[in-house]
Amino acid sequence: MPAPIIFDIFVAPHFVLTELAGVVDVLRLTNRVTAQEVFQWHFKSHSGGPIQSSSEAMIASTPLDLRPEADYFFVLGNTDAQSPDLSVGKAIATYTSRQARVVLLSEAASRYIAETDRDASRHTTHWENKAVLRERHGLTETRTSLVVDAGAIITGAGMGATVDLTLSIASQYVSSAAMMTVADILLHEHIRHFQRVLSTTPIGYYRELRLNKANNLLLNTEMKINEIGLACGFPSGFTTIYRETFGMTPNSARK
Repeated sequence: MPAPIIFDIFVAPHFVLTELAGVVDVLRLTNRVTAQEVFQWHFKSHSGGPIQSSSEAMIASTPLDLRPEADYFFVLGNTDAQSPDLSVGKAIATYTSRQARVVLLSEAASRYIAETDRDASRHTTHWENKAVLRERHGLTETRTSLVVDAGAIITGAGMGATVDLTLSIASQYVSSAAMMTVADILLHEHIRHFQRVLSTTPIGYYRELRLNKANNLLLNTEMKINEIGLACGFPSGFTTIYRETFGMTPNSARK
């Protein structure tokens, strides 16, 4: 089994809980659906210890590593684009020098733009922060996209769009059927950034949709396995097809 993909998630005081859930729940559910530890994640902060979100939920964190081993470095917003706690330029340089992808959400993206890359047209942020960049820093408008991939640095609007972004990243490591299942569990029917990775034939895509439906029935109902196969268009060989797609038998997945 390949080594897990590691996410370091940076939380500053008053971080946005919606964004944290948008990252962690996608990773957690992908592990559950695939029955493998595809992803690991760790919460980081400047000095470690408990960090309180804007909604007063607390989370334990460890200090940033001098030599991080993560594949991704997520920096969550914290409702204040002027917050010095979001000044993580040195950490960003450390992660990018070790070939990690850096993802900056909402206020974290705004802080990075103001401090490091003053060409705002190369990035995006939450719409509430655009006026701050324009009026306090004299910067031009950022992109209107929910996510902008500029290579080593990805900037995002954050909030609910965090789910779309994390689904898109996770889809690089597991099958499209698995990601559709994760999206369905989240009741997230429209994956705005996911279509670009569904490189399959119409027949193959339809087959994956039927397998996704079968997986949902398997996980969320008490229907018999042969009934699920018939209901989803697999009159024979359902167990074999399911195992080839999800890496386990329907019985194992249900357990």
